[in-house]
Amino acid sequence: MGDSGISATRPLFVGSEIYRHSTYGPTHPLAVPRVSICIDLCRALGWLTPDAYRDAPMASEAQLLRFHDAAYLAALRRAEAGGAVSPEDRDLYRIGTDNNPVYPEIYRRPATSAGGVLLATRQTAAGGIAHVPGGGTHHGRPERASGFCYLNDCVLGILSWLDQGLDRVLYLDLDAHHGDGVQDAFAGDRRVMTVSIHEAGRWPYTGPLDDRGGGNARNLPVPRGYNDSEARFLLREAILPLIARFSPDAILMQCGADALEEDPLARLSLSNNAYWAAVAAVMPVAPRLVAVGGGGYNPYTVARCWAGIWATLNAFPIPERLPAEAETVLRRLVYNRAAGRNPPAHWMTTLRDDPREGPVREEIRRIAAATLQED
Repeated sequence: MGDSGISATRPLFVGSEIYRHSTYGPTHPLAVPRVSICIDLCRALGWLTPDAYRDAPMASEAQLLRFHDAAYLAALRRAEAGGAVSPEDRDLYRIGTDNNPVYPEIYRRPATSAGGVLLATRQTAAGGIAHVPGGGTHHGRPERASGFCYLNDCVLGILSWLDQGLDRVLYLDLDAHHGDGVQDAFAGDRRVMTVSIHEAGRWPYTGPLDDRGGGNARNLPVPRGYNDSEARFLLREAILPLIARFSPDAILMQCGADALEEDPLARLSLSNNAYWAAVAAVMPVAPRLVAVGGGGYNPYTVARCWAGIWATLNAFPIPERLPAEAETVLRRLVYNRAAGRNPPAHWMTTLRDDPREGPVREEIRRIAAATLQED
């Protein structure tokens, strides 16, 4: 494709009210609100005018069948209609397990996430930027649920771009968990490069440094305590050179916020500055850019991170102190883990974390060098 830069049109924010009251159950990590709080913060800050916002449609069955099996989709619809799952469907499709519970919107919510990403890839057909914080379900498999993910909207979005005729799509995954579902979906497909930076030794226990996923995958399994300095080093010494080498027509950037230090399901130590720096660095080299959400299980840190991504995409200045309306959005949050019982003041009053700098460990330097080695 011949595009050489970002479209001059305004970035698009794709959201939905389905996330506001939908949870995976009171004891599940996804009991917390995330997308709705991000939307409310952006509106309270004056960053989300009606012309920039679009409601995500539900993806049609025909759109979902581009990647997912018909029998599996039917099982999801049965689970939603009946509020339960048969033992056969649980065993075959992994619906109703601890990781993938039955909840009231078990079909509609992931289909809306997929519809939002597909809307974004259509709207960026000729270039441009979109933010879809409800997307990012990177573990989903064609025929089963996996890791809180019932469908794989990342795969569907990439397929949409390829179906439009794009020659090269790069998938960049910042989530603390390996983007296994996306890597496996495109194993051996030279049109797609998948790049995943994730915590080594964490579920799903895939994505070692030497895993090239059929040739066009790059995995950067980082150690516990991965800090802002190390993220900046990998961005400069590995990620941006990979992008330059591959020269993609579009980039889908999964911004799962569980690599933040306060997240309960990982042991990485990034501040949200590292996410915003990555987005800012990728924007100029992406003829088309869609940033999606993903993991992240502390509602204060996820919402602040994703709101800051929207600010970065629009070059909005981030205030040192939140205005009263935005502060109220955060003060109304309820977070039932230990960290939520006495949250620090800055979770309510700022978007920007203090930077979390540190030494660039030798292991990080080895990861960068190995990532750039040719097959």
